Amino acid sequence: DEVIAYVRERYGAERVAHIITFGKLQARAVLRDVGRVLQMPYGQVDRLCKLVPLNPANPITLPQAIAAEPRLQAARDDEPIVAKLLDIGQRLEGLYRHASTHAAGVVIADRPLIELVPLYRDARAQLPATQFSMKWAEAAGLVKFDFLGLKTLTVIETARELIARKGIGIDPAKLSLDDAVTFELLQRGDTIGVFQLEGQGMRDALRKLKPDRFEDIIAIVALYRPGPMDNIDSYVNRKHGREEIETLHPMIEPILKETYGVIIYQEQVMQIAQVLSGFSLGEADLLRRAMGKKIKKEMTAQKTRFVEGGVGNGVDRTRAEYIFELVAKFAGYGFNKSHAAAYALIAYQTAYLKANYPTEFLAA
Repeated sequence: DEVIAYVRERYGAERVAHIITFGKLQARAVLRDVGRVLQMPYGQVDRLCKLVPLNPANPITLPQAIAAEPRLQAARDDEPIVAKLLDIGQRLEGLYRHASTHAAGVVIADRPLIELVPLYRDARAQLPATQFSMKWAEAAGLVKFDFLGLKTLTVIETARELIARKGIGIDPAKLSLDDAVTFELLQRGDTIGVFQLEGQGMRDALRKLKPDRFEDIIAIVALYRPGPMDNIDSYVNRKHGREEIETLHPMIEPILKETYGVIIYQEQVMQIAQVLSGFSLGEADLLRRAMGKKIKKEMTAQKTRFVEGGVGNGVDRTRAEYIFELVAKFAGYGFNKSHAAAYALIAYQTAYLKANYPTEFLAA
């Protein structure tokens, strides 16, 4: 709030705004809403909702859920009210349910925003919001800035102040990134309170990984999310010599060496296209976006460009096609390395404080 207030003061209240977002009715939500209108018992609707798989990375539609779940089919066939629920739900699924504001996005313009986009005002917010969603606000010529508040930074600063009372001065920004005690803590999975690394699943992953370098922390931050999570075991086994590292092509081996041949980061996708197929960095970024959105027509064009570029660089056509398909598979959920590195640094700083100054860290 303080930073947004500063931006508002610095650039002018009429030139700064939040960005609207529109929430769609997805399978579970539409069942709950329709069930409420049909006055069905909560427990009955809840049981039906739980038969719809929950996959935030790739949401399942209601028709897909019905086709894959015999119990939903049986309930539909046996109970007219359930058949009505599913019928109405399928017709409403995908409609916009509500408007909200982007969690972090703010637009800043060089002129009053009302000259560029329509605005609306939420009485609870200190700023208006664009009536255009993010994609259309960008098309109107606006630049989106993300303002992210992180309480962990306050914890780190408070811990530093408490440590200073002992006459010990530390600068979290200048910590050695190879502190043995810190890595021992990470390898034990003793990371409750450590930024990004305190969930049970993440702690289990750390115990398997046994990180011994900062790059491992970056990798696990990027891997531990829906989609990439499937590659954690492969990364761990390759790191510890239990799985052979696949060499896709000598030209791109240096790009994948750090991650043991596993494609993790968006930057790796762009570098592979640049080195193997002669893409410019601008073209490589367009490839990354196309792969992320999985637009078939665009993907076909990009594949032709990628393969022909590789062949022109002396790469076997079959191998170039194989690499493209592999890259496309990972690019859909590839993580931005610079983002992962920034999070990994804060994770390391909090792990360092917990390992070396546990009293001050826990008090903070």
